[in-house]
Amino acid sequence: MSAFEFATANRIIFGAGKLNGLADQLTGRAKRVLLVCGNSPDAIPRVREILSAHEIPFDEFHVRGEPTVATASEGADLALQHGCDLVIGLGGGSVIDAGKAIAALTTNRDDVFDYLEAIGKGCPLTNAPLTYIAIPTTAGTGSEVTRNAVLGSPAHGVKVSLRSPMMLPETALVDPS
Repeated sequence: MSAFEFATANRIIFGAGKLNGLADQLTGRAKRVLLVCGNSPDAIPRVREILSAHEIPFDEFHVRGEPTVATASEGADLALQHGCDLVIGLGGGSVIDAGKAIAALTTNRDDVFDYLEAIGKGCPLTNAPLTYIAIPTTAGTGSEVTRNAVLGSPAHGVKVSLRSPMMLPETALVDPS
C-alpha cells in the first residue's frame, strides 16, 4: 500500500458571490492589509471597494509577470515598512505565489537564499508567515491550495521554490463570478 500526505489551505470558500464576504474574513483580524495583485481589471476595484467600505487600511503591491526573488523581497520590505499584518493575494498563480512568499519573508528576515531550494540553503522557515488569504482570478494553477511559492532567479537562470507547511494559505476564497 502506498503512503501519502495531503495538505491544503486551512479553509476553502467557494461559490459565486463569495468575494462579497471578504470583509467578514478580515474584520477584527487585520490592522493593515498588503494587497498583492496583478492585472485583474474587475477583481482589483471590487476588493479595493470592499476594504475601503469596511475601513480596512491597505497598501497595494503589484506583480507583473512571474515573481522573482527580488519581487518577493521587495514586497516583504513594503509589508514590514507599512506594518501590514495580513496579506491578500489577488490574481493568477504568479500573484498567489508572490503573496505567499511575501507573507513568509515578512516574518522570516534572514537572507532569502537561506530559505530557497536548489540555489539556496533550503533552511526551514522559523516563524509563521503573516496570515495569508488567496483569491485566485484564474483557473488552473491551484497555487491557492499549495504550500510553496515558485520564484524566478534571473541571476541563476532558474525558477526555485520557497516551501514550507506554514505557507499554506489560511483561506482560499474562490469566486468563479
